[in-house]
Amino acid sequence: METRICKNCRTNFAIEKEDFNFYEKIKVPPPTWCPECRQQRRYAWRNERILYKRKCDLCAKNIVTFYSPNKPHKVYCIECWWSDKWDPTSYGKDFDFSKPFFEQFRELQLLVPRIAMFNRGGINSEFTNHSGDNKNCYISSCCFFGEDIFYSNWILHSKNCIDCTYIYGEGEKLYECVDSRKSFKSQFCFFVENCIDCMYCYDCRNCNDCFMSSNLRNKKYIFNNIQLSKEEYFDKLSKLNLDSNNERKNLLKDFYKMLKEKAVHKYIIDERNINSTGNTIFNSKNAKNCFDVDGVEDVKYVISAAGVKTSMDLYHIGWKTELLYEAHGGEGYYNCKFCHHSAYSRNTEYSDSCNACEDVFGCISVKKGKYMILNKKYSEKEYKDLKEKIIEHMKKTGEYGEFFSPSISPICYNESAGSYYLPLSKEEVLSRRWQWEDDIPGTYDKENTSMESLEDSIKDTKDDIIFNILKCEDCNRNYNIVQNELTFYRNENIPIPRKCSECRYKRRFDLRLPRKLYKRKCMKEGCLNEFETPYSLNRPEKIYCEECYKKEIY
Repeated sequence: METRICKNCRTNFAIEKEDFNFYEKIKVPPPTWCPECRQQRRYAWRNERILYKRKCDLCAKNIVTFYSPNKPHKVYCIECWWSDKWDPTSYGKDFDFSKPFFEQFRELQLLVPRIAMFNRGGINSEFTNHSGDNKNCYISSCCFFGEDIFYSNWILHSKNCIDCTYIYGEGEKLYECVDSRKSFKSQFCFFVENCIDCMYCYDCRNCNDCFMSSNLRNKKYIFNNIQLSKEEYFDKLSKLNLDSNNERKNLLKDFYKMLKEKAVHKYIIDERNINSTGNTIFNSKNAKNCFDVDGVEDVKYVISAAGVKTSMDLYHIGWKTELLYEAHGGEGYYNCKFCHHSAYSRNTEYSDSCNACEDVFGCISVKKGKYMILNKKYSEKEYKDLKEKIIEHMKKTGEYGEFFSPSISPICYNESAGSYYLPLSKEEVLSRRWQWEDDIPGTYDKENTSMESLEDSIKDTKDDIIFNILKCEDCNRNYNIVQNELTFYRNENIPIPRKCSECRYKRRFDLRLPRKLYKRKCMKEGCLNEFETPYSLNRPEKIYCEECYKKEIY
């Protein structure tokens, strides 16, 4: 193991022997930034949630996009970008060895059209981003094969869900649920699997009709972790005014209190793994310092990924990927490095929004390209010779081996995932010479009804609520209720939310653990086990090692 000083934050970080072996295998120099700073650099290239309206720079129709109208880039609607109406090679440039690579790449960025949204095959799902194959989905991101999904993110193969986060599949009629699998008709549930008709529950498996309870397995009719008969359970439930906003506020406070004071928390969330570290890891082998991954193998510093093998330093990478390093977005990579959202490609480096490409370097928005550098075509020999010369040039300028800087990201830092996971003030962002967006969308002071005048109960809520403009009780931003949303609330007996969708998202975001590990000891009296966990030392929850957790729960 070798210790180095991060070029960005100046803290020490370790590079282990197996890391050096990987770098040698893919022929890249060791990183100069620590793992967290490398991840921050990738965060800065991802805008999931902030959407704008602007015109397509080709067909001139009004479009929804994650690029603000004041960005200097050309933006094409999805249909135009995928069409044959333009040619990415027409923007091809010769490489200039008197200038740094990233400077030339930035010049190309300002010429080549960008796709408005990463949204494929959707039906009536215009307002979904980084998503695909959805129907009737609205204001959601990272949503795939979903139907009637609203205000949610990272939703797979699910339907009729509102305000949910990380639903890994087969979820239906869920509301305000986080980290759920195969659950139905449940509300305010966190880390549950195969649960039906559960509310305000944490860490439950194969449970039906449970309320305000935690750490349950194969249970029915549990109320506040007390076993009741069926009649007793529904009698207690009937005495709660679940249709009332005031009642729901109190229940949410009780839920948070239960999470902190009563629930037992395993030191990490993981299932069916071998030799892996991090959190929210499933069905994986040799995954080190990984978070929110499923079905990965021999990977390190990977976040939000599925079906990836033998790779390092990735963020939001999909299926059928192998030998990938320092990349964000996309799927189907093989032997690629330093790529941004370039899917189904082989042997690509420093490429942005390229699809089905092979042997391209420094290209943008190329489809089915081969032997290309800065969007210009070459013969195989010309490409290989020039590529090696450029890499040597980049090594001299200190550029090769580094992911794209946030300073040339087509989005601003406060629009990016970094603003949630590693937030910075405007002053901090600008001091790094990164970018900041001052004109974040949102309306204020346009409400036509007061929160005080809203009916407390969904049963009393009138149909004309969909014509009202509301004011978030937290951030004061205006928001509205759409018809399908209102129908869901009525069907599931849920009062109209008093917070905007962004504040509701942040509430769920805060429930999840940070993507960082701390050394701690098991809190079970008499246990001396130590471990790495995303629960920091100052958190109030009861954190148990795996052995003590299993004894307590099973």
